[in-house]
Amino acid sequence: MTLVLIDRPSALAWLLFGLALTMAMLSARVGKNEDAWRWAQRLVVHAAIAVIGPWLDLMRVHRVTRRRRASNLPGLVRLLVLPVLGGAVFIALFASANPVLGELIGRLRLPPLSGEAVVRVVFWILCVVLVGGILRPRWRSRLLPLPSLGGQRLSGVTAASVTLSLVVFNLLFAVQNGLDLAILWSGAPLPDGMTLAQYAHRGAYPLIITALLAALFVLVFLRPGSETAVRPLVRWLVVIWVGQNLLLVASSLLRTADYIEAYSLTRFRIAAMIWMVLVGIGLGLICWRLLRNRSAAWLLNANACVVLAVLMVASVVDLGPLAAHWNIRQALDPDRQGARLDLCYLDTLNGAALTALVQLEQRTLDSALRDRVAAVRVRQMNAMQARQSDWRGWRWRDQRRLDRVAGMTADHPLVGPVPGGRDCDGHLKPPPRPAAAAPDPAVLFTVPLTSTAGD
Repeated sequence: MTLVLIDRPSALAWLLFGLALTMAMLSARVGKNEDAWRWAQRLVVHAAIAVIGPWLDLMRVHRVTRRRRASNLPGLVRLLVLPVLGGAVFIALFASANPVLGELIGRLRLPPLSGEAVVRVVFWILCVVLVGGILRPRWRSRLLPLPSLGGQRLSGVTAASVTLSLVVFNLLFAVQNGLDLAILWSGAPLPDGMTLAQYAHRGAYPLIITALLAALFVLVFLRPGSETAVRPLVRWLVVIWVGQNLLLVASSLLRTADYIEAYSLTRFRIAAMIWMVLVGIGLGLICWRLLRNRSAAWLLNANACVVLAVLMVASVVDLGPLAAHWNIRQALDPDRQGARLDLCYLDTLNGAALTALVQLEQRTLDSALRDRVAAVRVRQMNAMQARQSDWRGWRWRDQRRLDRVAGMTADHPLVGPVPGGRDCDGHLKPPPRPAAAAPDPAVLFTVPLTSTAGD
């Protein structure tokens, strides 16, 4: 994670780095069989106490030394009163007698209280808190057990009702999956007035919520060792239902892919597809737990390992260039129109789309699109070069992007855009309307200096 922070510092990378460092500190006192539930409690307790840890230590030191300071306070005052007052008198005399010393003393003043100074103070306080938490880890031996219903039977829920519920759920899921197979997977016609993108967008996220509810149902009512879980019919119904849920997740992925095909790819849509894959993996682990009679701790550990692995990969891979290059390839496709390219979104990627914009600018045959892309590319490059010129904003990955752009344009120099103000999508802003000239007051308020004979 340290290499990731050097290459591309981000909130996710800092979070994983802090998590790894905290686990390394606490691992000296943790046994070999600690599960994810106990680790989560230790991490939460450490994070909560580390925030107030330095202040707790100061309060303990204050309580220990309070009586000693109270007993020595009068003697300390008598000790310092003469040196302080005498030194102040002599400093004042020397300042009045020596202009150089007086000017130096006159320059001594407290630094001005500005917004930047406040931010620096807050930053260093946070650093003290974080370093204090690292050097003095907080420990808690008493932890809460993993919540479990054990062998208790839920009131009003019988094996027959669970079996009947699984039959009903399987039939309902079969109808939904049948429609998805007919429309999404086979290309059957949609109702009048509805496009494939609309059909895909309406069902992607609600179906994932449906899959999560199905997973919760299995966890609560079909615990390993319970009366319902040992019945062969129930186990087969659960396997079929989980299989239908996996098909539902696959359909949600296909819905999202169709929506991306109709519009564009973004970081959020990539993250949504990763989340859908995680939901499918979680469903598979729940089914495996039921079939193999695994414990709840095993299920939690397996899901925690999968989530951490995905987060570590996501911290290394920058999703911005993936989305930008995919959109650029779609714009260069002769079967699609380049005008569908969302340059405003590419402009929000903070330089992640720079190489993709250069590629599009070099390969597109549309002069209007080339001018718009050049405007966005110049804006992105100027912003990145400004960040790289400051040591606080310099990033290794951005420097590699600038070097890659320099290599791409070495043999094929780029032409700058037409001068003028630009929108986020590169369109020229209309010139401002000239302000109407104000009327001359001398003309409006002219009063004759002489009167006529008839006045």
